[in-house]
Amino acid sequence: MILGAHTILYATDAEAARAFLRDVLGLAHVDAGGGWLIFRSPPAELAVHPAETPENGRIELYLMCDDLAATMAELTAKGVRFTSAVSEARWGLLTTLAVPGAGEIGLYEPRHPVAYDLT
Repeated sequence: MILGAHTILYATDAEAARAFLRDVLGLAHVDAGGGWLIFRSPPAELAVHPAETPENGRIELYLMCDDLAATMAELTAKGVRFTSAVSEARWGLLTTLAVPGAGEIGLYEPRHPVAYDLT
């Protein structure tokens, strides 16, 4: 039976990305050996969105928060650089932020029923 999900974030500067996840986002972690950190993800959910063609299929990572403005203020104070303005969709408020050495990830405040706390 499936017991979890393992997300991989590829980074050209893995040390900078790991430091960001550890020191800025404060994610708990274990050292799998030699400084290879594996982070505890926040509770998660998985959604499937339609794609026009099989080649358009992709996987994206969005972190969720309960108050986007407050979370952005807290992360800005820690030096996080946001890469897009906040946009409003019917499903929530959304922005993106830079992960040093690893591109961008989404951050959003959902306005839809969430599944991450189902048992």
